[in-house]
Amino acid sequence: MEGNERKKKVWFIVEIIVLSLFLALFIACLVIQLSAPDGALSRWMKENVWDIKKTVISLKSHVPTLINSLIYIILVYAVCKVLRLIFSAKMQKSPRSKTICSLLDGFVKYACAIAIIILILKACGVNTTALVASIGVLTLVVGLGAQPLIADIIAGIFIIFEDEYHVGEIVTINDFRGTVMEIGIRSTKLLDAAGNIKIINNSAIGDVINLSRELSLAIVDCDFPYDVPIEFVENILQENFEKIAENIPQIKEGPYYKGVCMYKDSNVTIKIVAKCLEEDRFQVERDLNREYRRIITENGIDIAYPQVVVNYPSEKAIKVTKKEKQAAKAFSEEQGKISKNIEEQQL
Repeated sequence: MEGNERKKKVWFIVEIIVLSLFLALFIACLVIQLSAPDGALSRWMKENVWDIKKTVISLKSHVPTLINSLIYIILVYAVCKVLRLIFSAKMQKSPRSKTICSLLDGFVKYACAIAIIILILKACGVNTTALVASIGVLTLVVGLGAQPLIADIIAGIFIIFEDEYHVGEIVTINDFRGTVMEIGIRSTKLLDAAGNIKIINNSAIGDVINLSRELSLAIVDCDFPYDVPIEFVENILQENFEKIAENIPQIKEGPYYKGVCMYKDSNVTIKIVAKCLEEDRFQVERDLNREYRRIITENGIDIAYPQVVVNYPSEKAIKVTKKEKQAAKAFSEEQGKISKNIEEQQL
């Protein structure tokens, strides 16, 4: 980084020196030719460097052309500015309009630049009709050598009209997950959670997963020790699910209890899921873990961890009544029914 900064400073100093030399030469020519127009040095400068009189005469003869060019530039710039302001206003209405306006904004920007060049050439007396015809032939020739660029543009148009994703949606493209910042005529820009921007050519976009169109699943695996009956855990979950949903307002549906998913060395693992927006998914998972830890601690349960205990086993054990077992079974069956559409392939 220090080396780059040093190079930038050196180049900046070189640019200042070169510009200063040109400015000094210009001022010297101006002063010498105005103060001593018939002198030897003045004649040499007129012949070899710059003749002020010729420049003034040339400017006078091209005043109409310059005025016409300036008028064209102002008109096209004004039209471009108005169109882009309209697109900017439309962008606020919906994600789809924002995406389409972003693409049209790029087209307008390039079209105005081409229009300004053609109009200036026309003001200078160039036969623009023949020039446009020549550009058509040149475009065909260039197009044969610029097939990737054309493929990018066509792919970008299909992305917009097939409504694959909008600006502001969270997607995964070619295994890169991020928020769509911009859909241009050549490329799509994604911003990931770490602030990195990935630019992907539209024609190189393969697998696309749109994560924002439907609710996402927040999934947590929760442990409890083997000496705690499963019915006891299911009952405390049933008692606290409503409170968990209140404590985590980002949850749109659920939470749901999916049952036992794993037996570990020291713990039994159960799965809890909830539906939320994709942008809230990771935070909801962390909050669910926190809430689970809170309720099992409040009920005297702690997660087991590998340890060596040299003593006699305690006679104290958590007991579950028949009524509690029936309630836990009913809760487990009920959760299985209401979450039957949330299958493991979604997890």
